[in-house]
Amino acid sequence: MSLIKFSQICKFYHMGDQTVKALDGIELTIENNEYIAFIGSSGSGKSTIMNILGCLDKPTHGDYHLNDKNVASMSADELAEIRNLEIGFIFQSFNLLPRASALHNVMLPLVYKGIPLKKRKELATNALNKVGLGDRSDHIPSQLSGGQRQRVAIARALVTEPSILLADEPTGNLDSQTTKDIMALFDQLHDEGQTIIMVTHEDEIAAHCHRIVRLSDGKIIEDYRQNSEENSVAEAK
Repeated sequence: MSLIKFSQICKFYHMGDQTVKALDGIELTIENNEYIAFIGSSGSGKSTIMNILGCLDKPTHGDYHLNDKNVASMSADELAEIRNLEIGFIFQSFNLLPRASALHNVMLPLVYKGIPLKKRKELATNALNKVGLGDRSDHIPSQLSGGQRQRVAIARALVTEPSILLADEPTGNLDSQTTKDIMALFDQLHDEGQTIIMVTHEDEIAAHCHRIVRLSDGKIIEDYRQNSEENSVAEAK
């Protein structure tokens, strides 16, 4: 059973008398422990595909199976539950609560799962240790560097033990050295068995990933594995 399967996924927007095809007939399968980058220019469809993968939006047409559940037909409440159970989000802007400590930021997703306070603290502490920030658990975001804030965001995404990590331009606000450190952390998490799906416009970031899916005008124009003799390329029709 594949972790993710897209079957003829389309996302259309109507603007006046025009129809914008943000995604147009996407066919895609992602297995457990893949390390995949969606890459493309502005308007290529990569943000739309991220929103649908993350159950933040629903396709206009098509089926999206996540762990054998067709989430394309779910209600808003059902999608919220899937997000909480299956998906860890990492954003370019970190999205941390400014007055909460690193520990409390990481604990937050566990509140919605009804986990008792003592257990929440234990799980959040373990997640912070995993990203190398165990000694910064009582610091608020303004007391942390950009790289440390992103590590807190990664710990928050990991704490629920999600099926997939979705990272949207995760190094966009970081300097070059910090970017290398954060990508080394993603590499480590993948080596430990985590499925990672990344959206980026930077070839240098995509180079860390083992599979590249390149989008243009809402279609997949390339889908290949790096450092493999069995690269497959899907040309746009």
